[in-house]
Amino acid sequence: MSKWPKLTIGHLYPDLLDLYGDRGNVLALEARCRWRGIETEVQRLSLGDDLDLSQIDILFLGGGSDREQSILVKDLKCREEELRRAVDEGLVVLSICGGYQLLGKYYQTGGGEKIPGLGILNLWTVAGSKRLIGNVVVEQNSPSLSEEKPQTLVGFENHSGKTYLGPDLSVLGKIQHGFGNNGEDGGEGVRYRNVFGTYLHGPLLPKNPHLADLLLQLALERRGYDHALPLLDDQLEKRAHQAILSRVLDA
Repeated sequence: MSKWPKLTIGHLYPDLLDLYGDRGNVLALEARCRWRGIETEVQRLSLGDDLDLSQIDILFLGGGSDREQSILVKDLKCREEELRRAVDEGLVVLSICGGYQLLGKYYQTGGGEKIPGLGILNLWTVAGSKRLIGNVVVEQNSPSLSEEKPQTLVGFENHSGKTYLGPDLSVLGKIQHGFGNNGEDGGEGVRYRNVFGTYLHGPLLPKNPHLADLLLQLALERRGYDHALPLLDDQLEKRAHQAILSRVLDA
């Protein structure tokens, strides 16, 4: 019998929020559990579907266009209190680009209209006049505990929204290459409790297995399991990570 509990991954709006291979993040989490003998279940939830966050260990929201985000606002508002309570109780959340923006207070369009978000995180997004595009290298705000693990995150960004964090929030990391949250303050993403928001597509987790394992470890600890995750042979993942580092930093 496995010493590990089954982990349930909630993939929110997979039919609407899936830019640049974002669903690959869910596949990466599944694979890294399977290789360790940890059973997983993925619940794919879209507009109007029942969502019981008490049964979810990791919640994932991908990226989408402004149109998709405006469609989702009403549905998300119905889930706001439950999601806010789950976040306070330590739910592990990974949100990418549009999903990241939706956790904030609002998205202000180029015309000045404010599309309300969930307001769970004290951040807001304003439409910029140009797109922020390209490969990104981020120095993690909380360095990896093991020297064998990368101290950076890599990915690809493509957004015109410029996100700003309130003083009570911490960035996920500092930009070494790329634009990040807004192209102005040198920060990328956000970390609040067990909530991670970022603009990094690509998808993010296959090239950053150390972040994937952090999400899994936090989910297990929330369930009362403090066993360290067994190490995996991440040579391919490390080569993918290093390839982006070499491509952008050497240039």
